[in-house]
Amino acid sequence: MRDTYSLYDAKAQLSAIVRQVREGHPVIVTVHGEPAVEIRALPSVKTGIDAKLAQMAERGVLVRPKNPAVQFRAIARRPGALDRFLTERGE
Repeated sequence: MRDTYSLYDAKAQLSAIVRQVREGHPVIVTVHGEPAVEIRALPSVKTGIDAKLAQMAERGVLVRPKNPAVQFRAIARRPGALDRFLTERGE
């Protein structure tokens, strides 16, 4: 299994490279013999509001309350408002 491809070969074998990367083997693509990019798998993608909030807290975008017993009151009038907000922000 190769770990370095020229740009020409990478374009021709993209499906095989994606399969290789998903199996945990990063790939380097070269341009004119020089390493240009590394293709590696993304960390597991979590879905759902709780998962999105946890990811935002990990990145420091969201600060969790000091007292986890505090409950927030929903102020959105339409269901799914938080999902739409996060989607618009690209979260």
